[in-house]
Amino acid sequence: MLILAPMQGLTELLFRKVYHKCFPGALDYAISPFLSLTHGNLAEAWDKIDDVLPEPNCDSIPVVPQILGKEPVEFIELANRLHEIGYNEINWNIGCPMRRVTAKHRGSGILPYPDEVNSILSQIIPHLKPRLSVKMRLGLKSPDEIFDLIPILNDYPLLNVTIHPRTGRQQYTGQVDLDTFSRALPLIRHKVIYNGDICTPADFRRISQRFPIVHDFMIGRGILYDPLLPLKIKNDQPDDLDATLHFAQELLHSVNALPIREESRMRKVKEYWCLIRRSLPITEQQAMTVLHAQTPRDTTARIHDLLQSLKKY
Repeated sequence: MLILAPMQGLTELLFRKVYHKCFPGALDYAISPFLSLTHGNLAEAWDKIDDVLPEPNCDSIPVVPQILGKEPVEFIELANRLHEIGYNEINWNIGCPMRRVTAKHRGSGILPYPDEVNSILSQIIPHLKPRLSVKMRLGLKSPDEIFDLIPILNDYPLLNVTIHPRTGRQQYTGQVDLDTFSRALPLIRHKVIYNGDICTPADFRRISQRFPIVHDFMIGRGILYDPLLPLKIKNDQPDDLDATLHFAQELLHSVNALPIREESRMRKVKEYWCLIRRSLPITEQQAMTVLHAQTPRDTTARIHDLLQSLKKY
């Protein structure tokens, strides 16, 4: 299976709906950007539940909600509320590398503390109505931190474990550590999903051939760099500029329809543009003209003109 990775501010409902509309069936399911239990605030997390409400998601990529937090009582309540609205799986984020998150032992910040992980799992697992899966990194500071966590994860009935083979401190820089992943993989009793640096079909082939016991792969920025990537992996689909342009136009239109401040829309458009432009046959100078735009209208107009010019290819 091919799974859409959770990326805050990028792979929320809007993106998933547009992607599913343009490329139905390309992805098997998605993990949602996290619902945060910051300071144990269940009400704040529930206020952001729109992203995973079943009705809006009915014409989107199937989604599994993800929770970021370490408060057992609030975690159980939020997970069980999600079960009540139809979700049979909840994903626990212990991989987020953002420093404001890790400083509070959240996300990958909890990985150096296996006793904390064990304590949380021991408290929540007996009371969860949905099944629990985990998305993690090799560690926060050291990739070897995973080896103290594996026996703990093996003790619980987890649905699967997704591993991004970097440390939290690496953020998204440097190389994925496939050697440590290789040593950890046979020790994990649960189904393992691989996540990290699959940006081309060649990347997928290299990783899937090295780890033949892994059958499920999570892809994040690679899909934004090349929206056709899942279809290239699954069906050997060739490049299709028209399909990529159509997707870019649909995404731009959907962002511009959001009921948010113009400045926020402009930032969001530019954030998507920085990623999707990689799949377009344009020069760096052409791409930068969009980022130099000063107003939302100018930003949209410059992207529109570039996309229209590419239709002549």
